[in-house]
Amino acid sequence: MSSQGSRPVSPAAASQLNLRGAVDLSALRRPAPSPSGGTLAASADGNANGQPLRVDATEGNFQDLVQLSAQVPVLFLLWSKRSLEAADLLHGLESVVDSYAGKIVLAAADIDVFPQLAQAFQIQAIPTAVAVLKGQPVPLFEGPASDPEIRSLIDELLKVAEANGVTGSIGGGAPSGEAPPLPPLHQAAFDAIEVGDYAAAAAAYRQALAEKPADADAKAGLAQVELMGRLESLTAPDAEALRQKAAEEPDNIDVQLGVADLDISGGHIEDAFNRVIAFIGRNFGPARETARVRLLELFDVVGISDERVAKARQGLARVLF
Repeated sequence: MSSQGSRPVSPAAASQLNLRGAVDLSALRRPAPSPSGGTLAASADGNANGQPLRVDATEGNFQDLVQLSAQVPVLFLLWSKRSLEAADLLHGLESVVDSYAGKIVLAAADIDVFPQLAQAFQIQAIPTAVAVLKGQPVPLFEGPASDPEIRSLIDELLKVAEANGVTGSIGGGAPSGEAPPLPPLHQAAFDAIEVGDYAAAAAAYRQALAEKPADADAKAGLAQVELMGRLESLTAPDAEALRQKAAEEPDNIDVQLGVADLDISGGHIEDAFNRVIAFIGRNFGPARETARVRLLELFDVVGISDERVAKARQGLARVLF
């Protein structure tokens, strides 16, 4: 694909970041890693303190990286081994990021191996660079970029990060050590996710809930892995056909919930919620209850503390009562 040129971040606009959470839903929540690496698999390269400055982003560690972005900016490069241009850019980025001594982390996402990451960022070209600050995406550039262009963008990004209170540093005196181990059933779920066995992951979470019904992490994990399972075999043409059918059949519960899943996975959270709430408002009986239950599951996927969930709960109450 042709280069689109570098698009710098505006610190004036981004100093009050309120971007849509388009990248926090493709993998399950897990305890935040320590800045020293924790659950993140570092490459052989690192800073002088041995801390990971590049990690290979996967669906399994994606949420770890998003959580890490509350401490340091995480620069995601969406790339492919099929693109020589992308491979060259990744090599250049490794060197540039290393020179910032832990103020930024590079996450390399091979979209051929993990296509859901490309879907999460809604990329249009390979390679594409997107930073994440405090869990929110900041588009940087598409196509190739020279080292001076990359440095200029990172300098701008660090200004934005500072304006938003993200001033940490990998290896800059932060606590070291492994992240606390997960409960056995939660670990079993994550192990299953790593190999793409979403059914096994769901079974592990269901067992965790059977043993401890108040396990909020297991409840959220189950909702998220079931979403991943529903989306696993959906191709781009299938998704387009599903959206077309949803427009033609507004009271078809299967297609409406299917499009809501697509919107959630793509970060269009409010669109997904509004679609299901509107369906509930138009329908009664078993279909209405099925939609209500699915909406509550989507609330767990997004996170019950998210302000969009709170707003949607109000909308749900209005159509129900």
